[in-house]
Amino acid sequence: MPETPASESPTPESRAQQLVQAALDGGGDCVDVLSPPPGADPEDCLYVLLHVRGAATVRRGGVSTVLTPGDLLIGTAVHPVGLLQDAQCLMMRFRVPCFYLGVRQADVRRAGGLVARGSEGIGSLASQLLRTLVVQSRAHRARPGNHLARSVCDIVAVLVAELLEREAPEQPGGAAELLARIRAHIEENLADPDLAPESIARSQHISVRYLHKLFQQDGTTVGQFVRQRRLDACRRELERPSRRQSSVSAVAHRWGFVSHSHFSRTFRDAYGVSPREWQAYATQNDSRNPAS
Repeated sequence: MPETPASESPTPESRAQQLVQAALDGGGDCVDVLSPPPGADPEDCLYVLLHVRGAATVRRGGVSTVLTPGDLLIGTAVHPVGLLQDAQCLMMRFRVPCFYLGVRQADVRRAGGLVARGSEGIGSLASQLLRTLVVQSRAHRARPGNHLARSVCDIVAVLVAELLEREAPEQPGGAAELLARIRAHIEENLADPDLAPESIARSQHISVRYLHKLFQQDGTTVGQFVRQRRLDACRRELERPSRRQSSVSAVAHRWGFVSHSHFSRTFRDAYGVSPREWQAYATQNDSRNPAS
């Protein structure tokens, strides 16, 4: 394949050729975006398949969806059930530990077979980042820069959440819209240690009982949702190089955890490692995989 002159930007066609060549060079292997952290189950992963060329169809729930190049298929296995491919079909497979996605265990099973179009919305951004990642990883014969890999995980997390939300059964009346507003309010006030069902319900002019009912219909509780969002925020902050001078206690307090011991215990229960172990792992991982 001819090299693109350094003074010229690669065309979409040349990037596509690079992607295909990278896939062929890799023998169709699965690309690990990030390694599972210590304490995490290595099998607890989601797979993202990037359709490169050829014909492919995925069947889910009795409905068949035709994939086009650039589309993404989310699966719970490297070879998803219901995926049909012709002899010319080529796909790149990526493995992402659920640890980095904030996906509930109950939702992992629901994620299998979801399709994101690579030509629109978050799917387009995820598709482009994955193309960049695989070309870079094959070019250097090593794991891609850690910042790029984390960006990919963040975008995949947003994409999976969006796809799962589309799959959720519609709630009667304006309940879905109200729940979206409640979640936005929670996100904006995560750092407030006084964030509680009472204050959340008051902000939306509803009863605490109705608030709990909304979350129960969504398969969780108010407390679980708030706690997980705070834990995700702490995890991201603890892994950032610019924040590693902050103590674990300072990060926990910044995101609404009053008790350091309660935070450490909750963090370990959620992720399988202590906050300090996660911070040390992230530091070590950065030294091994500097950002490109």
